[in-house]
Amino acid sequence: MRLTDFWERLEQSFGAAYAHSIAADHSFTELGGRTIEESITQGVDTATIWRAVVAAYPDRVPSRLR
Repeated sequence: MRLTDFWERLEQSFGAAYAHSIAADHSFTELGGRTIEESITQGVDTATIWRAVVAAYPDRVPSRLR
């Protein structure tokens, strides 16, 4: 998944402002306790990051974006 696609999905699921807040502030267990921003910086594949988001917020991510 391209990084631009990742951000589009995150913003569609949470809204632009909240998406960036989650990316900076929420530590995901599935990402070893890292935030989205830390994971991207460290080279974690965006598809892996997206799966962690879906797992953490199953009710927020529309089924068409999974």
